[in-house]
Amino acid sequence: MGRTELEGALRGAVAGEVGFGSQERALLTMDASNYRRVPLGYVAPRDADDVAAALAVCREHGVPVVPRGGGTSIAGQATGEGVVLDFTRHMNGLLELDPGSRTAVVQPGLVLDTLRAEAGKHGLTFGPDPSTHSRCTLGGMIGNNSCGSHSVAWGTTADNVRELDVITYRGKRLRLGRGLDTLPGLEEWAARHLALLRTGFPSGLPRRISGYALDELLPEKGPDLARALTGSEGTLALLTQATVRLVEAPKARALAVLGYADESAAAEAAAGVLPYGPLTVEGMAADLVPDAGALPRGGAWLFVETGGETAAEALARAEEVARLADTGHTVVVEAAAQRALWRIREDASGTATRMPDGSEAWPGWEDCAVPPARLGAYLRDFRTLLGEHGLRGLPYGHFGDGCIHVRIDFDLLSDEGVARFRRFSEELAEVVVTHGGSLSGEHGDGQARAELLPKMYGAEMAGLFGEFKDLWDPDGALNPGILARPYRLDENLRFAPLPKGPVDVAFGYPHDGGDFSAAVRRCVGVAKCRNPAGSSGVMCPSYRATGEEKHSTRGRARLLHEMLAGEVVTDGWRSEEVRDALDLCLSCKGCRSDCPVGVDMATYKAEFLHHHYEGRRRPMAHYSMGRLPRWLRLAARLRVARIANALARVRPLAAVAKRLGGIAPEREIPAVAAEPFTEWWRKRERSELRAAATVARAGTVEPPAGPAAPRGGVLLWPDTFTNYLSPAAGSAAVKVLEAAGFLVMLPSKGVCCGLTYVSTGQLDRARGVMRQTLDALGPALDEPGIPVVVLEPSCAAALKADLAELLPGDGRAVELASRVRTFAQVLEEKAPDWEPPRVDAAVAGQTHCHQHAVLGDAAERRLMERAGLSGALAGGCCGLAGNFGFERGHYDVSVACAEEQLLPAVRDAAPGVELIADGFSCRTQIEQLGGGRRARHLAEVLAEGL
Repeated sequence: MGRTELEGALRGAVAGEVGFGSQERALLTMDASNYRRVPLGYVAPRDADDVAAALAVCREHGVPVVPRGGGTSIAGQATGEGVVLDFTRHMNGLLELDPGSRTAVVQPGLVLDTLRAEAGKHGLTFGPDPSTHSRCTLGGMIGNNSCGSHSVAWGTTADNVRELDVITYRGKRLRLGRGLDTLPGLEEWAARHLALLRTGFPSGLPRRISGYALDELLPEKGPDLARALTGSEGTLALLTQATVRLVEAPKARALAVLGYADESAAAEAAAGVLPYGPLTVEGMAADLVPDAGALPRGGAWLFVETGGETAAEALARAEEVARLADTGHTVVVEAAAQRALWRIREDASGTATRMPDGSEAWPGWEDCAVPPARLGAYLRDFRTLLGEHGLRGLPYGHFGDGCIHVRIDFDLLSDEGVARFRRFSEELAEVVVTHGGSLSGEHGDGQARAELLPKMYGAEMAGLFGEFKDLWDPDGALNPGILARPYRLDENLRFAPLPKGPVDVAFGYPHDGGDFSAAVRRCVGVAKCRNPAGSSGVMCPSYRATGEEKHSTRGRARLLHEMLAGEVVTDGWRSEEVRDALDLCLSCKGCRSDCPVGVDMATYKAEFLHHHYEGRRRPMAHYSMGRLPRWLRLAARLRVARIANALARVRPLAAVAKRLGGIAPEREIPAVAAEPFTEWWRKRERSELRAAATVARAGTVEPPAGPAAPRGGVLLWPDTFTNYLSPAAGSAAVKVLEAAGFLVMLPSKGVCCGLTYVSTGQLDRARGVMRQTLDALGPALDEPGIPVVVLEPSCAAALKADLAELLPGDGRAVELASRVRTFAQVLEEKAPDWEPPRVDAAVAGQTHCHQHAVLGDAAERRLMERAGLSGALAGGCCGLAGNFGFERGHYDVSVACAEEQLLPAVRDAAPGVELIADGFSCRTQIEQLGGGRRARHLAEVLAEGL
């Protein structure tokens, strides 16, 4: 029977969702590893009965089954060619939490941070905490025996599992805990192999994750099947429920960061820290830290966390560790500062995928482990082997447990490079074994290392692994090719089907050598974009609103990967699957800054739309809002703003206009300014000229009183939104800049950054507009050092990023981009001694997502503080995002995005609180959804206070 029959049978058998379409399959071809396998389809079971029903259908059709949680596995064990069971949609509950017994009953799809948040209400936590804690699931952690940074204190997942409810491929439902009598024949099998089980496993190795934990069957250890199945990577049975142990969380924590010359020196020092009872001993190489300003001097660091009943006790322990380490150090107690430092460590799994020169690096030898006392020596041998193969890597990881993470600049695109990958892997496995280590120290063997398990355990023990799997899964249908009878480590590489040469594209992709495939390859699958609502940062607002993988940055990158591969998504740039997934991308650019590897989905979306609609009719929103600068310029020239505003207030006419323009019917059309900012400026200039002429006729020697300009000139950019929709922000900025001592100038001709054309993928038009703008600026770019002040953050980001990337050969674009400053930035850089007016008010509002992603808002925060504006602006994305929130079909997602942070902040703001939002979209969203409250640009607030 074919795929269609299988899909029909599953739909008839399970209550959960079933997906066999090309989009659903494309989203599941990869995890966070180097591997790719195309599944037949997926099932999202609602409960254990659904799991049993799905297994029965797959058994009848002879189809393998692969369990999947957050899809962040690094060794390839979350990919497969059969039916994928996605436990994250429905089987994601915390069923019970008992503070008395310090246990919790969880479903496999429960995200770790959800458990930790609930446990935290009782002063408890789940000890293992991988860096993916905001999106990894308990089922995946149990499958891989995950550990995390606190394993020196609280052990691996296996150390924290009490009971497992599972279903075998043949449909047996079992509850696993102590004892071997649960599975018939297992006790006799273990007794027959006692000698090898007693001698075949290395000792003194806290992070032995490789292979099956058969030593947990030994009678002297008190046989424990729950521990034995933890780390079995979904190859023995499917987890439906787990009882896990919780531990008491320290009431206070401190963090000592110790500096060393290199990672080997840090590694040798790590073991000496362990007797002092730290919670963590983590290592980082300097090349992984973009900004080491907050760290002590060194080429590598140890992050040592200590705990205590009080902050003073935690601090004292951290200071003791730092004093005894006798090296440069920083000790941090303040929680926010600790979180900032931990983010550096947690993002390493992504940042390590790019070498300092920008070249690509990959997992494969991501997390081998040796006894902690051997770590320094192992790292030296590791470095030697890298050099012999002409490879580079950036080590980091759990130095206190002897576990090293590293991404290596393997060439996995050529046959020669893949052959080197194999040779290096085989030789490094021997080095690890020589040091008494484990091929996997955290993320499991998967496909990356399972082939090499005989080097670690010997052929006889590797044979026992196969026998153990057969006891549980005699059909070999659960996650085949993983752990027992594995695929070769150089099979199923995800790069193989990609185009061998560069793809013809519009953007320059300067950080990826001009190669769109390389840009898409940036997504390695660590899935930080799957952060739930309420998380810090901006990325990824559409995923937070929908909870669907296809609306995450990773999901979209996977679909683009499959589009380039051409196997599952077969119609290239015309793909409807890719278009539908990108439709809810807000182009917020949050991923550009929040993604550890700098995926820029806004740019990829613009590129895709450019090709998708090439030579074809576009959605009406692309004509109405994508070409908004053109229509607003025409309205100003014809002086019909008042008429247009009046017509927009007539509901039937507005409804027709919105329908024709592809605008959401729920939206109000913003009013066009009766007088554009540039017209106000010209009138002001004419008024000043008349005043000067009057003085001249009177014979007065002194010029008329006017603003002095001791700080020189600034070019104020009249962006479309400020000019035609919010001119008050422009006139206010002039007032403040002049008060600060600047000579304010405007371009003599009309200019446009091209933002609306870029966001709708009209890239040929965008380039034309940009070239016209550069021509119009002309001599202004020849004047050295004149900053270009852009009030609208989205336009500033377009000039800073998109301009040079769309016109890569035009030096004028690079020059203009280098001069772009926000309102606050130019005041801070060019007028550091100027004192802003004291407004002394509480604030709420929104930091624009493009500002967060491209420009940064540190200068704005400092300027507000100096003006006495207290309080923080909301993060996230307002949900309007230029044309996105106005487009038909986007209203609900737009509102959901606003409801995450912005609208609660507005509703909570007392009547006297000043609402600030520098982005026109953010101000519009507040006005339309915030109960009539009005937000203003920071320039307007300061101008009023002058």
